[in-house]
Amino acid sequence: MEEKDIPGQKAEALDNTPDAAGKEAASLNEAGPEAEAGQKAAAENGASAEATEGPESSDSGSAIDESKYSTFIVKLFPEIVVKSKPVRTRMIRILTGNIRNVFQNSGIRVKVLGNWDRVFVKVPVEVSTETASDILSRIPGIHSFSEVLSFPYSSMEDIVRTAAPLALPEITGRTFCVRAKRKGQETFTSVELERSLGEALWETGKSAGVSLKKPQITIHVEVDGKRFYLLSNTRKGIGGYPLSTQEDVLSLISGGFDSGVSSFDFIRRGARVHYCFFNMGGREHEIGVREEAHFIWKKYGSSHRVKFFAVPFEDVVGEILEKIDHHLMGVVLKRMMMRAAAKIAEKEGIKALVTGESVGQVSSQTITNLSVIDRVTPVLILRPLITMDKQDIIDKCREIGTEELAAAMPEYCGVISQ
Repeated sequence: MEEKDIPGQKAEALDNTPDAAGKEAASLNEAGPEAEAGQKAAAENGASAEATEGPESSDSGSAIDESKYSTFIVKLFPEIVVKSKPVRTRMIRILTGNIRNVFQNSGIRVKVLGNWDRVFVKVPVEVSTETASDILSRIPGIHSFSEVLSFPYSSMEDIVRTAAPLALPEITGRTFCVRAKRKGQETFTSVELERSLGEALWETGKSAGVSLKKPQITIHVEVDGKRFYLLSNTRKGIGGYPLSTQEDVLSLISGGFDSGVSSFDFIRRGARVHYCFFNMGGREHEIGVREEAHFIWKKYGSSHRVKFFAVPFEDVVGEILEKIDHHLMGVVLKRMMMRAAAKIAEKEGIKALVTGESVGQVSSQTITNLSVIDRVTPVLILRPLITMDKQDIIDKCREIGTEELAAAMPEYCGVISQ
């Protein structure tokens, strides 16, 4: 059997509406021209159009009315912190733009203030903490985030007087410790602040005692020379790098467990993930796969536009079943897919393909067969799940929210690869 060119793929933009799976072509953006401009600039320049040039960025030069906003402090993914100054500055700039875009796609206008080691996100008070936290927990590049109260101060004693009553409800009936971070020149050290605030809380008699090693609650205080911040309700983000800080990739998505997880892994690592689907099961197959791709994009990557390529492959599968020896069918099918996907990638300027393959999972995924498949194209093929067990992949599906969609999807490749 001859390996042919792409049968006639169609490219469509994922849409921000619930019925996107059934649409022929649609715009990604539901937030209007302003957010669209920001996304285009991010794609062209590696940063959001709304972000400023320096690491310390602000949405406007005017003073912010703090009474109208709830504030969150965002901690950067640790691998960002160790980057060189130019790279770190660029990543922070992109992250601030991504945060704005994702909130704006949900109809929420936020103020984002970035500096060298953290980002402040000011959310309108009418937006619930749960809604804001859910959005922040899904943005790549965020290691953790906390609700924060901010106050001016004139001395360490001023900080203790203000912070102790606010922290008291948190430590009542619990063991606790105080952790402080200080920036700039002060007349007191971080340790001295920890001791003073800890002593004030302990003397109330409301706590179950001080525990420096395994406290039930930790009171976090940060001081920057102008204001101090009292942090609470710290939550984990998904980590990784801000979206678009890495080059684009094309993910071969089947709608099953594996390809959804591999797509998520590259979104988390900061790559804008486009999707390539080989249709072997008709319209219903395409609708199901498009639904999963849209879910992953909407939940984790909606700060940027992506494309969904659908390639009709039923005739190709029929020819393989008719002409190819049973033992070679899986490898030939994968070579045909890689060859077609590589042509799409080259046309779109995408440098790498992503698959959900794992060593030994099916016959086409032995090391020898993977090597044969790779040789069909010079385009780089990345396999983030290569050593993962199937159960670990399913567990990850459950974690990112695609398990139900993947479980309902027939495995068409399994007809050939066993």
